[in-house]
Amino acid sequence: MSDTTLLAGPALRRLRKREGLTQAAMAASLGISPSYLNLIERNQRPLSARVLVQVIERFDFDPRSLREDEAIGGLDGLARRLSDKRFADLGIDREEIQEFLAAAPQAAAAFARLYDTAGEGAQPGEDPARQVRQAIERWQNHFADLDHAAEQIADELRLSRGETAAALADRLRQRHQLSVRILPSEVMPGIVHRLDLHARQLQLSEMLPGAARRFQIARQVGALEQRDQIETLVAGANLTSPEARDLFREHVTDYLAAALLMPYGRFLRACEQTGYDVNILQRRFASSFDQIAQRLTSLQRVGERGLPFFCARFGRTGRMVHFSAGASGAAYPIDGARWPAWVPYAAFERRGSLLTQSVTFGEGEAVPKHWFTIARTIEVDGVACSARKAIVLGLEARFAGELAHARGVSLDIADAVPLGVGCPRCGRADCLTPAPARLAS
Repeated sequence: MSDTTLLAGPALRRLRKREGLTQAAMAASLGISPSYLNLIERNQRPLSARVLVQVIERFDFDPRSLREDEAIGGLDGLARRLSDKRFADLGIDREEIQEFLAAAPQAAAAFARLYDTAGEGAQPGEDPARQVRQAIERWQNHFADLDHAAEQIADELRLSRGETAAALADRLRQRHQLSVRILPSEVMPGIVHRLDLHARQLQLSEMLPGAARRFQIARQVGALEQRDQIETLVAGANLTSPEARDLFREHVTDYLAAALLMPYGRFLRACEQTGYDVNILQRRFASSFDQIAQRLTSLQRVGERGLPFFCARFGRTGRMVHFSAGASGAAYPIDGARWPAWVPYAAFERRGSLLTQSVTFGEGEAVPKHWFTIARTIEVDGVACSARKAIVLGLEARFAGELAHARGVSLDIADAVPLGVGCPRCGRADCLTPAPARLAS
């Protein structure tokens, strides 16, 4: 359903049946003709604002039920599920998915629920990380209440680039009686932060670079001051295991820290002013490439939306260790696929360089989507598994024309690199860039 044309036939039909009314009786109550009501119920006419007001007033109707598809991530959420490799032979395109969602939203929700709980054969609770990923996708990685709370705190502290760490540390000391202490790495082996309530200290490893230190201080401020809001979100995710709830709690707490350091309105304005130039954003908000990349996946505030990015992180072996779809609609095959021709793999050979590439992928879709992607490596310090990783940001190419990093790059789909279905299911014997998974098979 689009924001300007409200097709609400199934919801109106369920309401009429619940009330035990014929089409003629409901039409008379709403002051419209039975034939017009019939067209509305069959989604051949939109529900006008006047008729909607009549429905709300006469039947105590909750208009939020008209957006019931949001619970499954809307059209993009349903498309991600139907892009599963098990449906690839059916050739289901986006238009067909939209028709399904508009005509039978409850049936679509039932399919989504069955898919989410059955997935690829895993039972609920077997894979907490998968449950959490699905929960985040339902929100499209945008938690509006946390963003508003973070903006309020940032305004109170008058956070600026040069004073962020000091202002947040003062907040911890004055409001929560906690001091920040930097400790030698040998005192904190294998960990980067620790809350010592006996000593009333937030202890940070000396191995953490400046951006990571600021992030941990912001994280502690957010965890203390928005505990109730965080727990409300965790409860609302309906996760089935303590492990999944803990992982989701970690995610939303990290989200809140990023929102404190990069307040929504100010960050979005900076993105639009700079053409989403990641290098400038890093300096303006004193944040790392990884932190900026994650924040870019969350810009979905109603009436103030940013571009819909996805973000993924890869280890040196080529295994993807993190994926955030945001509102991008990306359905990356995360079950072990390798795409050696993709730019994040090349990034490992050009340490610290920012690389761009135009690609197509979208397993199970009749026409794979065209993406503009940005990648570079980062160094992960302060923990036992310190290593270099590659971060990739992706955006549908149709939105990429306004990006600073897309200047000079062809956005013609004819010039894009087709990534296909990933190495484990590719079957090509003449591949010139075999992935580690192919060599091992």
